[in-house]
Amino acid sequence: MTAPSALYLAHRIPYPPNKGDKIRSWRTLEHLAARFRVHLCAFVDDAADFQHEDRLRGVCESVALVPLDRYRATLKSAVGVLTGEPLTIPYYRDARMTAAVAAARARSPAVEIAFSSSMAQYLEKWAGAPRIIDLCDADSAKWAEYGRRRGWPMGAVYAREGRLLAKTETSIINWAEAAFAVSEEEADLLGNRDGAEKQVYWFGNGVDVGYFKPADMATERFDVVFVGAMDYWANVDAVCWFAREIWPLIRAERDGATFAVVGSNPAREVAALDGRDGVKVTGRVDDVRPYVAGAGVVVAPMRIARGVQNKVLEAMAMGKPVVTTPAGLEGIDAAMGREAIAVAAPESFAREVVRLLDDSGAAATIGAAGRSRIVADYQWPAQLARLDAAIDRLIATASA
Repeated sequence: MTAPSALYLAHRIPYPPNKGDKIRSWRTLEHLAARFRVHLCAFVDDAADFQHEDRLRGVCESVALVPLDRYRATLKSAVGVLTGEPLTIPYYRDARMTAAVAAARARSPAVEIAFSSSMAQYLEKWAGAPRIIDLCDADSAKWAEYGRRRGWPMGAVYAREGRLLAKTETSIINWAEAAFAVSEEEADLLGNRDGAEKQVYWFGNGVDVGYFKPADMATERFDVVFVGAMDYWANVDAVCWFAREIWPLIRAERDGATFAVVGSNPAREVAALDGRDGVKVTGRVDDVRPYVAGAGVVVAPMRIARGVQNKVLEAMAMGKPVVTTPAGLEGIDAAMGREAIAVAAPESFAREVVRLLDDSGAAATIGAAGRSRIVADYQWPAQLARLDAAIDRLIATASA
């Protein structure tokens, strides 16, 4: 019997899964391909990623990749000022994508799924099959937080984006047959807003615990390690805050302590930390696992965070003690103090890092407990079962 078709849209090519959004979209796509003939339509904002098209064609029935020029897309987003839209929507509005979606839709998909609010626009006017939107995070809340933390004029731009995108998210929740978020907290935030008429469902992020596992693969050892895309402002803010407010307190207790910032495209202010006070900024690496394996403590000092931090899940899966902020542990049901550490104040953060560096037994105990939590609750099949249930229900209803 021929498997049914499914349409899957993503604002960024899902492969390679080397960023938070791409990890989620890739795992979702791979999971869907086990039961559907998937037709993928995605933007590509890095020309180097076109080399992975064959990998995607090995998973999907068809693949349509549309190049996205960031400069031109930014210019297009200015249309939102005139139309009253959030700038994100015209940024991703493209006639080539519209045509690609129409061609894929001609294959009569049984379900249509869009990853992110920016791709929902390609499903809104069509009701031929159940439409599912994976909003993932409440992006509007992220922009609103940026607006509070950045000065004029960008603070005003971000605040506007937060306000208007919140309205767009609510509209999507109301017209889609189902909307999903990345955690119960994000689902509650989105679903409890004024005007929201439907429940928002959720499935969390998972970890490949066979890939991210305790292993002696360190090529270099550091006392403290941070992993993340270093052109993403929330990560830039986290590293700079840590370097400014927390790292000097740690170095005062442990002279000669080392700190590695591991991630692609480091922003100027992050790159400037390299070589100072025991800090190494690596830039892009082929595999983050050797750095995590060689860490005494993994930190995620997030002051701005939405949804689930993959960096925390992966470090816990590798059996490493993690010290983060409460925001960094959102959506992760870890026992505070036993499976991960979450503290807000710089002094408390530094104290916990130093304690774990000084007490290898305590660090190993927390790392092992964190690994056990991930294995028990945060593997992809268990998380994606929630999406499967919604798809099955909606297809059955549409067929009745």
